[in-house]
Amino acid sequence: MIRKEIEEILPLVQKPGRYTGGELNTYVKDKNKISLRYAFCFPDSYEVGMSHLGMKILYSLVHERDDAWCERVFAPWEDMETLMRERNIPLFALESGDPLTDFDMIGFTLQYELSFTNVLNMLELAGIPVRSVDRHSLTPLIVGGGPCACNPEPLAPFFDLFMPGEGEEVTNDVLDLLKKCKAENKSKEEFLSLASHIDGVYVPSLYETEYNADGTLKSVTPVGGAPEKVKKRIISDLDKVYYPEKLVVPFIEVIHDRVVHEIFRGCIRGCRFCQAGFIYRPIREKSPDTINEQCRVLADNTGYDEISLSSLSTSDYTRLPELLEKLLEWTPREQINLALPSLRIDNFPDELMKKLTSVRRSGLTFAPEAGTQRLRDAINKNITQQEVLSTAAKAFRGGWSAVKLYFMIGLPTETPQDVEGIAALSQAVVDEFYRNPDKPKGRGVTVSLSVSSFVPKPFTPFQWEAQNTREEILEKQQLLLSSIKTKKINASFHKVNISVLEGALARGDRRCADVIEYAWRHGCKFDGWDEQLKFEVWQEAFSACGTSMEFYASRKREYDEVLPWDHLDYGVSKAFLISESEKAKRSETTENCRQKCAGCGAARLNGGKCDALCKN
Repeated sequence: MIRKEIEEILPLVQKPGRYTGGELNTYVKDKNKISLRYAFCFPDSYEVGMSHLGMKILYSLVHERDDAWCERVFAPWEDMETLMRERNIPLFALESGDPLTDFDMIGFTLQYELSFTNVLNMLELAGIPVRSVDRHSLTPLIVGGGPCACNPEPLAPFFDLFMPGEGEEVTNDVLDLLKKCKAENKSKEEFLSLASHIDGVYVPSLYETEYNADGTLKSVTPVGGAPEKVKKRIISDLDKVYYPEKLVVPFIEVIHDRVVHEIFRGCIRGCRFCQAGFIYRPIREKSPDTINEQCRVLADNTGYDEISLSSLSTSDYTRLPELLEKLLEWTPREQINLALPSLRIDNFPDELMKKLTSVRRSGLTFAPEAGTQRLRDAINKNITQQEVLSTAAKAFRGGWSAVKLYFMIGLPTETPQDVEGIAALSQAVVDEFYRNPDKPKGRGVTVSLSVSSFVPKPFTPFQWEAQNTREEILEKQQLLLSSIKTKKINASFHKVNISVLEGALARGDRRCADVIEYAWRHGCKFDGWDEQLKFEVWQEAFSACGTSMEFYASRKREYDEVLPWDHLDYGVSKAFLISESEKAKRSETTENCRQKCAGCGAARLNGGKCDALCKN
């Protein structure tokens, strides 16, 4: 429902479809027949937010409640924001066009550290004080979730509560409590005290921080009866958890314009740089029958012609051949393509290749991550050069002539020889194409390298490591470029300034809130977009607040240092992370979870159950 004042400015902006709402499968309810209004905010553009599966799940989940209505809110692009400010139009939800101040709960999904300034900008654009202490009434309540909630401290002063972990069940628990407290006319403080005892809820105002003279964190102490540690919330049975039958179909093209279906959570691999691989443990799989039926329903209800099977490592799904068998019974007939992202180089069987060649080909993407065996062992990638080459050969025999390889530079223990090894391995893949007698006729090979910079993240074995400085990263990028000797290899790099800022915010403490607010008030927003980042303003912000990016990003921590996220429990024990950190220094690998349980501890949050060793 577009209000008149919004409709008048739509012809003046790029992509007005970002702001109209009314797409296929949106939900509209009678405001007079519900008790709770929930604004689900994605602090980035519509195209990014509408590609996010978690938002789609929770949007529909809240709709299933008779007493609540969930609406979507995205960060307006600069042209739209300028007009909204000029005409005093507050930030609004797409379904009703109502301002955010009309809502009971405003939830932000925190997918990326460089969206933090957008959170503040959206609150201010809605006419809502950005700091929790300046919001005195119970509603609107500002809540946060998503992967960045595993270290929410840089945003702690702005939020009323966070939901670390998985949101399907805890969202309803919080809404139930909010409804009860509204009916009983309880204060915000009374609600937060009660909410702090819900599993998977962290109330930052109930924790006090103290710092050492050197600027490191001394302690985080609960007050008012809050728990000493907050455990993440997890879903035990993916076959029984809520999954939508419909997805909103955008009017305009978005980044992932397809049905995305989650097939399992967690990862068996234990790559030491990968935060997702640790914070989403333990492993839980969804059955092929459930996946197949849900995919069919979603395809019917959306009209999409592609289904992407989503996970951290799709080929590690134990029943993938059985699943593909079921999906291929109907998807070719319906002219629906199957996409399998996140395939493992060492787990790409001939049977899978045969099945993939029966449908429309998408590009194949693999992630060796490092160019030498020593460094792959240090990061626990557990793949060999021969496995990379044999998988490439298998793909070339199957008709592919374009392969994308993901690498990182700046990994702990990395040497110049490791950087040069990226070029050498990529050249070996090119050579493998031309040595293959069954290569596609009349086509050359393209090997695309996507090279990111290592960022140490909380709850990983590398959470104590120093990130490379800006100068060190640039030097390694140039070394790699000079090592590539053929035009058949194309390299693209993640922007250095973005990586350095991400590193500073990823391991920040509550004092970073002042930095974030300073940067935002001086024009920073959409910082994850290359053309939008004002890096000099961020440097100024850290300096004005008495600290530096280097203190948070480029400083090595000792194992006994108190970390800003130590009072949150994501299942994996610190002892296990330390053990993995030490093994990395010796370039020793750890077997994957299906070969042998390493005792990471994550299964204790799921009653001791983990599907990693299942024998399906």
